Amino acid sequence: MPDRQQQPPPSSSGQTDTSALLLCGARLTDGRSVDVRLGDGRIEAVGTAGSLAGASGALAAKVDLDGFLLLPAPAEAHAHSDTALTADGDGPLAYDDQEIQRRATEAALLQLGHGATALRSHVRVGDVQGLDALAAVLQVRRSLRGLAELTTVAMPRLLTGAAGADGLAMLRDALKMGASVVGGCPDADPDPTGYVEAVLELASEHGCPVDLHTDAADPARLARLAAMAGGLRPGVTLGPCGGLGGLPTEVASRAADQLAAAGVTVVCLPQGGCASADVRATAPVRLLRSAGVRVAAGSGALRDVSNLVGRGDPLEAAYLLASLHGLRPEDAYEAVSCAARAALGLPEVRVEAGFPAELLAVRGDRLDGVLSLAYSRIVVHRGRVVARTSAVREYCNSASASGLDLPRQGRGGLS
Repeated sequence: MPDRQQQPPPSSSGQTDTSALLLCGARLTDGRSVDVRLGDGRIEAVGTAGSLAGASGALAAKVDLDGFLLLPAPAEAHAHSDTALTADGDGPLAYDDQEIQRRATEAALLQLGHGATALRSHVRVGDVQGLDALAAVLQVRRSLRGLAELTTVAMPRLLTGAAGADGLAMLRDALKMGASVVGGCPDADPDPTGYVEAVLELASEHGCPVDLHTDAADPARLARLAAMAGGLRPGVTLGPCGGLGGLPTEVASRAADQLAAAGVTVVCLPQGGCASADVRATAPVRLLRSAGVRVAAGSGALRDVSNLVGRGDPLEAAYLLASLHGLRPEDAYEAVSCAARAALGLPEVRVEAGFPAELLAVRGDRLDGVLSLAYSRIVVHRGRVVARTSAVREYCNSASASGLDLPRQGRGGLS
């Protein structure tokens, strides 16, 4: 079941975009060069390069993708819009509505420019900020309609005991306001098991997904969580689970088997943690995958106190999964695209007729090269281009290199 906010997205004018768009000469990961015709927010046809130009009609807009690799668009499975871009601030974090809207909008557009056409943001509710931060992020969601799909996870601090009563009431109010996922950090509650029970009960009552923060360093607690989460629909996601990597292999393997049996998705954060600047462990992705756990990758903190240099770039997350964790480039990219979309309850995307037109074109001709040097990008959401990033290198002339026929992107040497 998709997140409840994931309705058929309109264009920026508020209407469904039905205009045709032809992507010309794109390369696919299997090596083919193709034309791709888009319409009504979906892929209408895929044919060999040059084959669809005449059939698309004179009114179809065309985008030349010669030299670009065309991929399913990534999704951001774990963001923090309410605290994004606060690394340079002085003093305590301010929860001013307008400031949160500004930061959250800028963060979402940055991530859209990287290619993420769908984002799930964890937003704190209760305590000092009450529901103000959530209201601000929900306003950002509305302002981004037609550009990107932003869904929100309500995160109360406490849910058990006398202090938790307010948190539970706030969580119910958050769902009424429009939060589509129930979340939080059970590790921070005096009764982690009670916290999880409260979240799962509320999620079951409202028929919404669950997305919980946990380090997963306590195998007994994780086993109880998996046992409680098993069978819950529309599903349970955990992250970032970096503590699993510090457990003995046999203990971590047993925990992975329990998560797989419960159908729990794990969202790891290869670019850094989102709770403490001191926590930088990443979940053991290969062990989890071998046990049958669906593993997606998110970006986590985007330049806040948890990660001062966080980029919010899904392709960088995929690069780190490949370079540091030994995943094949195809599996690494799958973690930020197909697996991330599945974690968000979104339909699968393939570059085939009939699938949603959520696409990312990156300059390059092979996936491994794209993950290494992902500079120029063109982002397609609901069948239209919503973001472009162009990067051009220029070099000064060199007499020693004049006869080497080196590749040059610039139109002339620098003076």
